[in-house]
Amino acid sequence: MGYWYLAIAIIAEVIATSALKASNEFTRFVPSVIVVAGYGVAFYFLAFALRTISIGVAYAIWAGMGIVLIALVSAIVFEQMPDAPAIIGMVLIVSGVVVINVFSKTAGH
Repeated sequence: MGYWYLAIAIIAEVIATSALKASNEFTRFVPSVIVVAGYGVAFYFLAFALRTISIGVAYAIWAGMGIVLIALVSAIVFEQMPDAPAIIGMVLIVSGVVVINVFSKTAGH
């Protein structure tokens, strides 16, 4: 169940971060409310995920998936395309998350 909670936390964080860009430095009300609510939901579910997932592994997954998903949203919604070095860096981050989950004893399989 911990990984489901973590997935919800990551999705909420991606929504909140996307709304942060749309809030135009907190000058737009609705996106600003989404930012606060989204981060609240994200940390709430991250706390539940930490019941069964070690904090290091949870944070690695959170950060890795968050980076990739935000880059995708940024490219699609805000037309901010990552360049080749950014894509290579994201591939390396995701590869590290996979290594942690497949081979680490701390991943809580």
